[in-house]
Amino acid sequence: MIEASEIKQLIENGIPDAEVTVIGDDGLHFEAIVKSVRFIGQSRLAQHKMVYAALGNRFEGELHALAIKTVIPE
Repeated sequence: MIEASEIKQLIENGIPDAEVTVIGDDGLHFEAIVKSVRFIGQSRLAQHKMVYAALGNRFEGELHALAIKTVIPE
């Protein structure tokens, strides 16, 4: 089982300048809000792919569902 804090750390490691909040405590379903200047000029799909890349192969087993919201800083 994976924890929200581990998902947060993985995203922060993959997108070092990101501000990350991960919500979810059932070990299966999570919501991540990721704010990064790296998203500037990127499509929403490209932004989400950056988050998925940071998580590596976690979706192949321990991570069941993750809703992602990406945000560009003002």
